[in-house]
Amino acid sequence: MADARPRLRPLEAFPVEHDGQRLIALRDPSGFTDQVIMLPMPLLDLVSLFDGEHSLEEIRGILHARHGDGAPSVEQIATVAQGLDEHGFLDGERFAERRRAVETAFRESPVRPAAHAGGAYAGEPAALAAQIDGFFAHADGPGVTALSETSTDGHPPLRGLIAPHVDFHRGGPTYAWAYRELLARSDADLFVILGTCHAGMADPFSVTVKPFETPLGPVPVDREFVERVSRRYRDDLFTSEAAHRSEHSIEFQAVMLQRLLGERRPFTIVPVLASYVHEAVWAGCDPEGDRRVPRFIDALLETMAATSRRVCLVAGVDLAHVGPRFGDPAPNTPEFLAAVERDDRNMLEAVVDGDATAFYASIAHDGDRRRICGLSPIYTFLRALPGVRGRLVRYSQWPDREGAVTFCAAAFP
Repeated sequence: MADARPRLRPLEAFPVEHDGQRLIALRDPSGFTDQVIMLPMPLLDLVSLFDGEHSLEEIRGILHARHGDGAPSVEQIATVAQGLDEHGFLDGERFAERRRAVETAFRESPVRPAAHAGGAYAGEPAALAAQIDGFFAHADGPGVTALSETSTDGHPPLRGLIAPHVDFHRGGPTYAWAYRELLARSDADLFVILGTCHAGMADPFSVTVKPFETPLGPVPVDREFVERVSRRYRDDLFTSEAAHRSEHSIEFQAVMLQRLLGERRPFTIVPVLASYVHEAVWAGCDPEGDRRVPRFIDALLETMAATSRRVCLVAGVDLAHVGPRFGDPAPNTPEFLAAVERDDRNMLEAVVDGDATAFYASIAHDGDRRRICGLSPIYTFLRALPGVRGRLVRYSQWPDREGAVTFCAAAFP
């Protein structure tokens, strides 16, 4: 056992307080385990050495050099490693078996299950309908009359919509402002939903043709449209399909669409997860340097142009993530969040101008300091709507001292 070299998987780590004690929480953004492990601060020093490079004996030696006789024994280190391994937090054969089982179950499932029902949003049909309706009635919402609005000939049809993907209890009214635009200005029967892949993936884009389950009924995927995009793309859009299993950025849009349109008219979706712009920012390179990126965008544009369906693009995105929970050294203050809003709004000027190049430049110049969560879907959205200008409908912040999130609603006729 002393020769084992434990390696932590890619995890989210953030500070929390529990019973007056400062802890570090570890969570798996890929959803292979829904456990959240709370580490006392002294254990952080130990776990940071689980990098796959050090044996338990070597870890013990490093900690002894730092802390003297207060360092844990090899047996104690092994116990910590074993606990993390049992819960799916370490790379290794046990996790590989867990991953194979989870991904096999997803591949064999005829549907994409409602992964976040009963958690991020209400799990019972009546409660979910009331929850979403409440977003419109909320003091910060557009009003309940918006629920009865229908698209009219007096408005140009909606070609694109940017909506949040933050959990409903934080972003509800902003979802309502976004989807009010859709109710009032869209007769679309096909929604191409571009979502953030929070866990990242090996491919820049991934689709699934599994219907999306919701408490209000399944949302069907347009298989024919997906097949036509796939043929034009000339690459495999399903290699990273398992990323859809627990990703919420598309699920939340499917739930909103099903509530607001499910009883009005039939519609289908095309769910597309995207993950490539963050990678380009980190590498300091062109976001379309991977030839698969422009090839997919061209395939999407050509397929939208060729279809007889009424298509609307929807980007399920959030904006800034700031504060200690996301790696910043100090708690958020009103002054700091005001500066975040200023920077967000400057970035959003490029977005509503429909300028993908300026949008990317606004992020790249500071290395994505605010951790914009929707980079890849927004960039793809803008490239897939060339020459289309939009309007910022709503800008919102969830102003938590430890971890603030910003998001918006924008409409593109």
